[in-house]
Amino acid sequence: MTEQAEKPFLYVVVCAAGIAADVSKLITAAQERNWDVGVIATPVAMRGFFDTTAVETQTRRPIRSAWRSPGDPRPFPAPDAVAVAPATFNTINKWAAGIADTLALGTLCEAYGLGVPIAVLPCVADALAAHPAYRASLARLREMGVRFGDPYSGEPLQDGGRGEFAWERALDLLAPDAR
Repeated sequence: MTEQAEKPFLYVVVCAAGIAADVSKLITAAQERNWDVGVIATPVAMRGFFDTTAVETQTRRPIRSAWRSPGDPRPFPAPDAVAVAPATFNTINKWAAGIADTLALGTLCEAYGLGVPIAVLPCVADALAAHPAYRASLARLREMGVRFGDPYSGEPLQDGGRGEFAWERALDLLAPDAR
């Protein structure tokens, strides 16, 4: 068995939020914690929300965004865990409703059915987070055992800067003692 195959495999699901430009921080932290990483992005996230070439170089794997054809080999091994970061309003609501109209959502719906641990770092504007459907979606996903980091709105702080997105929190939530 190769060294790469011996490492646990983490799926990182990336959604279309501005903070996605820094997803390499999560990948680096995961690799430093001995995870092998594969990235699955929503179709909209693939449209310039992060540097896809840099991420493919960093993971040494293609980014997945579309369904593979029947008979095509699986490009990633089965996941040992999934981190959704950043997780958007749209993805959280569709996932909680069981909608699997993209590879990212299908992967999340399936991971639950397989009992794979899932950690989520929401990136949702305060106005959207106030919507009752979003609150209900969070409750449903929590009931399913999904682990959530603190919400991140991306809204400017009083000093005009932006708060830090806690990329490594996703990994902390997946640690055995976090369960």
